[in-house]
Amino acid sequence: MSGPSDPVAPSTGFSHAEILSIVSGLMLAMMLAALDQTIVATALPTIGADLNDFVNLSWVVTAYLLASTTVTPLYGKLSDIHGRGPVLLVAIALFSIGSLACALAENMLVLVIARGLQGLGGGGLISLAQTVVADVVSPRERGRYQGYFASVFAVASIAGPVIGGVVAQHLHWSLIFWINLPLGLAAFLVIRPKLARLPRHGRPHKLDYPGCGLMVVSSTCLLLAVTWGGVQFPWTSLEILALLTVAAVAGVLFVVRMRTAPEPFLPLAILADPVVGSAIGAACFIYGTMIALTIVSPLYFETARGFSSSVAGMALIPQMGATVAGAVLGGRAMARMTHYKRPAVVLMFLSTFCLLALALIPVDWPVWVWIALLSVASLGMGTVFPISTVCIQNAVPIHLLGTATGAANFFRALGGALMVAMLGAVFIGALGASKPGDLAQLAQSSDTMNVAFAFKIVFGCSAVALLIGTGFLIAMKQLPLRATVREAAEIVAVE
Repeated sequence: MSGPSDPVAPSTGFSHAEILSIVSGLMLAMMLAALDQTIVATALPTIGADLNDFVNLSWVVTAYLLASTTVTPLYGKLSDIHGRGPVLLVAIALFSIGSLACALAENMLVLVIARGLQGLGGGGLISLAQTVVADVVSPRERGRYQGYFASVFAVASIAGPVIGGVVAQHLHWSLIFWINLPLGLAAFLVIRPKLARLPRHGRPHKLDYPGCGLMVVSSTCLLLAVTWGGVQFPWTSLEILALLTVAAVAGVLFVVRMRTAPEPFLPLAILADPVVGSAIGAACFIYGTMIALTIVSPLYFETARGFSSSVAGMALIPQMGATVAGAVLGGRAMARMTHYKRPAVVLMFLSTFCLLALALIPVDWPVWVWIALLSVASLGMGTVFPISTVCIQNAVPIHLLGTATGAANFFRALGGALMVAMLGAVFIGALGASKPGDLAQLAQSSDTMNVAFAFKIVFGCSAVALLIGTGFLIAMKQLPLRATVREAAEIVAVE
């Protein structure tokens, strides 16, 4: 039994030490997914040269993105049906098997297929980890553990490109997949003994296969459109317009199915909830902007300031560190404050001001000013991540916890892809590029002053996106946080 100083054990049945043990295993699982999103990119040129195939190289990233994003809500639903433990272990196993297949791949086709398999596992790691925490930690205390998860993404964002580059240059690219095996095994061994004790809040469920299929078709076509648009095909090309049309038609049919199915794959009532809908909107715009800035910032320092790629990566460290600090601050506010949204709202206005300042200040101002403004902006964005996740989980019935968490991560990933595509289109348009192409190649082939001006336009648009996200955050209904994981979610809003 835990001592009186442990505030979470009475409401969960787990001591603080046991929760930390579970969280450490979940952090390993999340590290698998987070690191994979950053470590592969820097090794792509080496992979293409070794496998003698640059034409299909982009599919190494696209296959994983499509698979991991589209199955995320499916994992949430399956965890509500079969329990978190078995589904999480399946996700870890699939990711590890996919990593092994990637490491052994001898041609591009096999590697792309293996990346898709890896994505099928990776899509469940993050959302299931968040859901497991919700099963063992009450919403009132949950925020402080979200800071640990934020640190995983920060470490992955910084270490991933460095490790990928070093491995590809000095060792062999397959090692970036081999290292997933011991990480996956460690996560499996740490988590498995504790999973049997996880509480079950389930009700009899049936999987809505037609709804699931329509969601996969719609999201896959949308992701392909925003991934290829402006890079491989012009936005007005027949290929992109066809993908967008199929995505829209499948999306409409999905909504119709959700309104008529006896047990819909994703109940529309969840998205219509005044907490869930606003929290997802805030996370889409704010998380999407943060993801886009992690791509834009190093590119700015390389092309507009003349930094080397390694130094540009180092300039990203304060930005990611501030994101973690913001997540910790937001989590602590949830545990200690009744009006826990207020710090995040205030800091989000400050973040918006910082990005607006980047769009207006002269390009020749000292680099440390730009880094400081980006870091302060990241501090505010970081506060929203624990608040959006915990508020969604606090607002839905316990038996729909996995479904809601999976849906939130799904829309957040879509928001990230859309924001990257939108800001990329703005950047290309500001450069005046007449043909589609990779952002880095277009920036490096353009005049420095023109590139600097294009980045200022991008930062200005990012400020607008943050302002919209802040509006969703303000609109989000603020509910008292439950003190137990078992308590019903029907509670009165805090005025």
